[in-house]
Amino acid sequence: MVPGDPVPRPRVRMSAAQRREQLVAVGRAVFAERGYEATSIEELAVRAEVSKPVVYEHFGGKEGLYAAVVDREMQQLLGRFTAALSGDGGPRALLERAALVLLDYVEDDTDGFRVLSRDVPDSGTHSSLLGELARRVEHILAGQFTGRGYDPALAGLYSSALVGMVALVGQWWLEHRSPAKEEVAARLVDLAFSGLSRLDPSPTLRTTGSGRA
Repeated sequence: MVPGDPVPRPRVRMSAAQRREQLVAVGRAVFAERGYEATSIEELAVRAEVSKPVVYEHFGGKEGLYAAVVDREMQQLLGRFTAALSGDGGPRALLERAALVLLDYVEDDTDGFRVLSRDVPDSGTHSSLLGELARRVEHILAGQFTGRGYDPALAGLYSSALVGMVALVGQWWLEHRSPAKEEVAARLVDLAFSGLSRLDPSPTLRTTGSGRA
């Protein structure tokens, strides 16, 4: 060894479970930074300091690793929603908790939110991640609708509207980080609750085809 050369770092031996966890963590960071399509197996292997065959051995390829990252993020976020929407309180309290859950996730797990909200594989395996989240929230919301006398069959429509609204605002807030998270949540809830608090069981459009009231 030439004097002054850096001492090579010894390779860390990991168990299969440890290596899998490491690859998921690396994949989460790279997919968040570059998106699915722009990420290559080569880059994932380099960032994890392993050979490409190691990635294939554990996940079968890039899509398998991406699916593992997405599934973990979905489970974590769904767990937060379940806890928030299953507690006591009226509709406004539930909306406040749901809005803060997602904004907390944007703030605390930014890479995870970027993975869930940006481009997805063309294969259709995860064709709509936010749509899948809305479908899972639908089951929670349906229970709340039943207890409050609304038609639970409409829970899908409202869960899609709420998740979509909060997710898009979350993307905007991720870039701006102002106003404060609590104010963003309060304004979202005010907008949503102003409508939900006077929800018409059988709404009709108030304009004609010509656009006149």
